[in-house]
Amino acid sequence: MDRLIEGHRKFLGEVFPERRSHFHLLAESQSPEYLFITCSDSRIVPDMILGTEPGDLFITRNAGNVVPVSGNDVDGCTATIEYAVDVLRVKYAIVCGHSDCGAMKAELDHRLLQNLPKARRWLEHVEAAYDYRQPLKPTDGEGAELASLIRGNVVAQLHNLRAQSSVMRAMEEGRLSVHGWYYDILSGRIERYDENLRRFVQLVS
Repeated sequence: MDRLIEGHRKFLGEVFPERRSHFHLLAESQSPEYLFITCSDSRIVPDMILGTEPGDLFITRNAGNVVPVSGNDVDGCTATIEYAVDVLRVKYAIVCGHSDCGAMKAELDHRLLQNLPKARRWLEHVEAAYDYRQPLKPTDGEGAELASLIRGNVVAQLHNLRAQSSVMRAMEEGRLSVHGWYYDILSGRIERYDENLRRFVQLVS
């Protein structure tokens, strides 16, 4: 806790004073353009990776960057999507998976979930990843099989995202586009899913 308290002290003393006017603008309203759906993994820090600022990204996170589609369930992710699309009227929705994802490791080896009944049920939402597995990449080394499934999960969750009624309506109205990304922790690079090529390509050449 001491580390967090000291970090906040530094924020109050050094960061906040220099950006006071920006925070004052955000104090009463927000108008982010981007909905960012990503994993809970502590190694994924969107603002650092993308160079964004407070107020830029509307973020929802969960194990496996899942967008649930089960009929009667009420969950934080789909509620966040609905609010972002219908109230904040974001212009872009991004599903971002990442290398070495623990949720997808558990999907490959169910023994990791033996004593985690809630996690086991949650990961039923990623089973469609097998239908969209991507070609193995030699650059992924020993983790190629896992990376293939993680990329497949991004595609599967993109389909789930498009199935949300708010998203479907916004896309039909031409005010929202959806995107699938894969972030490689080791290289720091992002790949995007190309709908025409049906594979992942580098976001930045």
